[in-house]
Amino acid sequence: MEQQYKSSEDIDIRSYWLVLKRRWLVASGIFLTSVAISGFAISLQRPTYQASGKLLFQSNRISSLTGVGEKNGDLETVRNEANPLSTQAEILQSRPILENVVKKLNLRDADGNLIAPQSINIKVEPVVGTDVLKVSHISSEPEIAAKVVDQIMQSYVENNIQNNRLEAISARKFIETQLPRAEGELNRTTEELRQFKARNQVINLDRETEETVRSIAELDNQFNQVKAQLAEVTSQQAELRSQIKIPSSEAVDRTSLSLIPGVQEVLGELQKVQSQLVQSQTQLTNNHPTIITLKQKETALNNLLQQRVNQSLGTNVRVSPNRLQLGQLKEQLVGESVRLEAQRLGLENKAQTLSNLHSQFKRRADVLPNLEKKQGDLERRLAVAQKTYETLLSRLQEIRVAENQTVGNARVVQNAIVSPNPARTRMMFLLGAGGIFVGTMLGIAAAFLVDVIDKSIKTIKEAQDVFGYTLLGLIPKFDSASNIEQTIEGASPRVVVGTLPRSVIHEAYQMLQANLKFISHKTVRTIVITSSVPGEGKSEVSANLAAVIAQAGKKVLLVDADMRNPSQHHLWGVMNLTGLSNVIVGQDRIRSSIQLITRNLSILTAGVIPPNPQALIDSESMNALIQALSQHYDYIIFDTPPLAGTADAAVLGKMADGVLVVVRPGVADSASAVAAKTLLMRSEANVLGIVANGVNVKHEPDSYFYYNSSRDIDKDSLVSQKAITKEARSQR
Repeated sequence: MEQQYKSSEDIDIRSYWLVLKRRWLVASGIFLTSVAISGFAISLQRPTYQASGKLLFQSNRISSLTGVGEKNGDLETVRNEANPLSTQAEILQSRPILENVVKKLNLRDADGNLIAPQSINIKVEPVVGTDVLKVSHISSEPEIAAKVVDQIMQSYVENNIQNNRLEAISARKFIETQLPRAEGELNRTTEELRQFKARNQVINLDRETEETVRSIAELDNQFNQVKAQLAEVTSQQAELRSQIKIPSSEAVDRTSLSLIPGVQEVLGELQKVQSQLVQSQTQLTNNHPTIITLKQKETALNNLLQQRVNQSLGTNVRVSPNRLQLGQLKEQLVGESVRLEAQRLGLENKAQTLSNLHSQFKRRADVLPNLEKKQGDLERRLAVAQKTYETLLSRLQEIRVAENQTVGNARVVQNAIVSPNPARTRMMFLLGAGGIFVGTMLGIAAAFLVDVIDKSIKTIKEAQDVFGYTLLGLIPKFDSASNIEQTIEGASPRVVVGTLPRSVIHEAYQMLQANLKFISHKTVRTIVITSSVPGEGKSEVSANLAAVIAQAGKKVLLVDADMRNPSQHHLWGVMNLTGLSNVIVGQDRIRSSIQLITRNLSILTAGVIPPNPQALIDSESMNALIQALSQHYDYIIFDTPPLAGTADAAVLGKMADGVLVVVRPGVADSASAVAAKTLLMRSEANVLGIVANGVNVKHEPDSYFYYNSSRDIDKDSLVSQKAITKEARSQR
């Protein structure tokens, strides 16, 4: 596939080359015209001189004194850190610089007016690997060239210093407007941070966070210990209560009353009276004065006892006397129970206190992350504001110093030097090279344009593509005066009957004869030879083909059926007093009209030109004549008119065994060829193929042949003819 693609590409390139070879006159004329114009332009050039100077450029930091964009939070204006040399080159060629040069040097034109700044041709180039700019100017006057270069560099340096000052002033004004804002932002941020710390009682959040976490852990530990102690005390208290069987609400009161002397003294007296009353009641009646007295005394003692109990307890509670005395063991147990109760209450209070503290620390711990975030934001804002304010103060001091400086970032390192040799040589080279290049391009374009406009068939391949018929013969273009030696007296040099047997043309017609044998299963004896348009050499091909077949020992009759423009009698040097037209209308006999050329070759000329040749061709007499002649000759070859505008060849081709179409590259056009092919198709004639005549082998791709010498013609054309023969056999 790749090899096929390369071959196709090579063929396309050769096709382009063939176009140039065909149209070399057009291409050469345009090329020479362009070169002549270029030469004329070169002759009009005046000698010019080039002056060159050099500027050293160093990056300027004044443009970044405002600090916007600097690292580590520094501020800098929105500018590049350093202007490249290409930017400075554009500034050197800018209109303000050139206008200043024109005014300073008073450069005027022929009318006395100041020249336009854009008319000054300035070239600025960076010196590779350095920070140096080379400034050049070309002028017809060397002194003017040097002055222009020097003034441009001087104007640039002055402009650079002025721009640096203006930049410093602009930077100072900008910072002076920004400084109060930066100071206000610093004060606001400081106040916000102070209020935040006061409002949230913040001193050191990091340390406070550590202390809070540690306090929560300690409170959790203490709370767990208190809970364990409380559980133990509660268990002991429950055990004591089950033993003393005294409600916890009365245990303290009863224990305290049993320990009060006044209560116990009255209780003792009451118990004695009650004992006496019990004894007396066993002996006396209830109405006895002694019994009554004892009861009254008992009642009085009860009242006194109740009064002292109320005084001791501080409340009016009725207490039974039998509950005012406890045993020593019970008193100890009750005392222990009271102590445990007090301890329990204390532990509960402690647990509640620890729980409240834990909640407080927990709430603080939940708030601390938000406080840290907000404090961090405020501290960062404060740091940025502080850094901005300090940077602006520092920049302001630097700018005030730079504002008073008169130093730029460019200086002249080499004044203008004029080249001693005129600069005309380079312009001449450019004009010459441009003329050659433009001429070449225009010549090639014109050649292809003319070739596209020209609708003629230019190559054999185009002829095959247009007609679609088999290529049976290829007759190279030849010079009859030098290449052909005729032996028949009176015959045209274009007839190859007497040529050397090894000549190219002779071999070409022999190949055509052979191919006619291979083109069909049926023997082809009557052949009509025609062409699309006049001038393609169909009469010459007819004569030579008839002669070559006759040389092979076949009896051949050549009929000049072109009764519109007959030419066979000229080619053979015979008279045309009587011929085909006379025979068809019956004026002359056929035998007297046929003229013998050689032992095997005879010719029937056209005869008198009739008013309507087609009527004679398309007649029963013509058909009968062909049938009669076929009885006496092995081959009959008809030379007929071109197919353009006439139907003679198509009508006669229907009667004959086949039609042979002659095509001459450069003569026939595609429209005529298509029309001829259409006419042949409508007539249903048997088209044997085409014969390429008068082929310029140098204008054909090497798929046919190329040659460089007469010897190569023989060899290469023979190869190509053999290839055509092979194609003809395949068609068969």
